[in-house]
Amino acid sequence: MKDNVVLTMRGICMTFPWVKALQDVDLTLYKGEIHALMGENGAGKSTLIKCLTGINNFEAGEIRLDGIEGPIRNRSTLDAQKKGISTVYQEVNLCPNLSVAENLYIGREPLTKFHTIDRKAMVEGAKRIMADLDFDIDVTQNLENYSLALQQMIAIARAVDMDCKVLILDEPTSSLDDNEVEKLFNLMRRLRDEGVSIVFVTHFLEQVYAVCDRITVLRNGQLVGEYPIAELPRVKLVAAMMGKDFDDLADIKPEGGADLSNAEMMIDAKGLSHKGTIKPFDLEIRKGEVVGLTGLLGSGRSELARVIYGADKAQTGTLKVKGKEVKINAPIDAMNLGMGLLPDDRKAEGIIADLSVRENIILALQAKRGMGHLLSRAEQEKLADEYIETLQIKTASKETLIKQLSGGNQQKVILARWLATDPDFLILDEPTRGIDVGTKTEIQKLVIQLAQEGKSIMFISSEIEEMLRTCNRLAVLRDGAKIGELDGDLTQEQIMAAIAGGGDSE
Repeated sequence: MKDNVVLTMRGICMTFPWVKALQDVDLTLYKGEIHALMGENGAGKSTLIKCLTGINNFEAGEIRLDGIEGPIRNRSTLDAQKKGISTVYQEVNLCPNLSVAENLYIGREPLTKFHTIDRKAMVEGAKRIMADLDFDIDVTQNLENYSLALQQMIAIARAVDMDCKVLILDEPTSSLDDNEVEKLFNLMRRLRDEGVSIVFVTHFLEQVYAVCDRITVLRNGQLVGEYPIAELPRVKLVAAMMGKDFDDLADIKPEGGADLSNAEMMIDAKGLSHKGTIKPFDLEIRKGEVVGLTGLLGSGRSELARVIYGADKAQTGTLKVKGKEVKINAPIDAMNLGMGLLPDDRKAEGIIADLSVRENIILALQAKRGMGHLLSRAEQEKLADEYIETLQIKTASKETLIKQLSGGNQQKVILARWLATDPDFLILDEPTRGIDVGTKTEIQKLVIQLAQEGKSIMFISSEIEEMLRTCNRLAVLRDGAKIGELDGDLTQEQIMAAIAGGGDSE
């Protein structure tokens, strides 16, 4: 291989039933670089990574790795790891009920002369691994006792300790706050300087420009191009990903907006709380209004939404829906009152992976109707066809298993599930996290359209720009308490100041 080239993938082709997932895709990775792999959902990023790591058996093309004579073809992720190719995913694929040390050494535990696990050596080795990366933690504690960000670092530490030449980070920052992202970036830069080659998959454009050296862009399973970071400004990157000039997202919200001060009160919460997660709060949401919840990760945004919806039962306070005081003891009560909740963790709380797109779409409506009033197959198919077309869900058919769809299309299916119930009030918790720019824009436009049709929406996002584009008003949270509200023509700086300093008093 040429000097400094660690990995080449040439002419990779991969076909799934009815879908050409990759067509003649190339990737070149140099020693000691951070290389962004970019593209919309369904562009082929994950498929290409799976071809490299032995999950997908690709049909054509070749892969070459520095230090190995001739083309390679990994038969499993373990096979790839043995060659020095490791992957850390958005959902940390370690064992939360085992200690940090046990996780670092899974499958390669040190043994005593009696062929039993040498736990002392394992703990000492784990301490050394973490110390080498400047992390001072108790490696005997279970992994679940540490934050998601630290679990990501531990997964990376395990990969690096396995003589990793190529480290693939697949959406590692989606659940991290800004400080945690910066710690991850510092670790990535350090590994790069030590000669590790990193493939970084992310949907956050600013992160690409903060940490990456080069970019490969895919679109519809094909290679668009490979670029040094300095030669591809953001607007051109988005245009390359989408295959068209990029409309300014700021234009999606109508100027001025409707005056909703006299609109019907949809939600009127007074003193609601849940012990240990959210302190007593007041919140009003009117018909046709999009109210955003903003604050740092862990500020209580999701917890506040869960209390209103009944996923966590309120322990104090009152809730009125359309002027009538109600008791919500469980989510089914909220559904019957015309509410819907799109959760932030679509894999754990959203999709039913082994059911079809059709079955996932009709779930909430069927639950609302009850098992005594089953939807006919014809009704199910009509609903599925309607929302696949309305939301432009990319799927081979309505009978395709939802787990075979890209993340953005899975998110659209869950959104369709709630729209099928014709809700009056929708809670959208990070509805665009981990999905591409194009799909993100579609969902933001849909939120505004739903509000214009009279639906009330609570919108939770970690991206302040997104909140500014979609919301009429923002509630600011910190440390489990609602500390103020913001409205009018806001700037990012004003919102950041409110989050950091307390916000406007009510």
